Amino acid sequence: MKETRSKQPDITPDMLLRAYSIGLFPMADSADDPELFWVEPEIRGIIPLDRFHVSRSLAKAIRSRPFDIRFDTAFAEVMEGCAQPAPDRPTTWINDTIRSLYAALHNMGHAHSVEAWEGDALVGGLYGVSLGAAFFGESMFSRRTGASKICLVHLVERLRSKGFQLLDTQFTTEHLKSFGAVDVPKAQYEVLLAKAIASPNLEF
Repeated sequence: MKETRSKQPDITPDMLLRAYSIGLFPMADSADDPELFWVEPEIRGIIPLDRFHVSRSLAKAIRSRPFDIRFDTAFAEVMEGCAQPAPDRPTTWINDTIRSLYAALHNMGHAHSVEAWEGDALVGGLYGVSLGAAFFGESMFSRRTGASKICLVHLVERLRSKGFQLLDTQFTTEHLKSFGAVDVPKAQYEVLLAKAIASPNLEF
């Protein structure tokens, strides 16, 4: 993995979009560290939209409609949920700089959230960046069993319906592989990315 350190004042929303367009994304060492660094993985995680897999148990759960799924109604709250520690991640990399930059992208129409609600309670969600015909998944969280998984299913359905070509997960995990995520070499990813970025910005 390649990293290029850059202090927060140097990064603007427009620069962040440019970085995504060439295969870079920012991270912080911790939520308390104000500095960001660029990441350019040699092996990239993607979910091929035409090979997305939903298990029988998850499909059954979705049919029972346990949550009200909404889009872009609580972007800041989703980021907050993703930033909070959880049993499987005691710390996160989402610092104040990240929150500010992605809030700006959201206001520009380039960052979006998928949300799972129980009444007035936000119980899960995910957020990411759209550019051209690409969607770059950033983070997800759950406060109820299956909430983030169901949000991911709704994300993929939405991306398919809108004509998106690329769903970037940055890295793969066993959790994401169960949905069909695969690792691709940097050179192959760059071809997929260039094709998706060449598209006009699609409506999310």
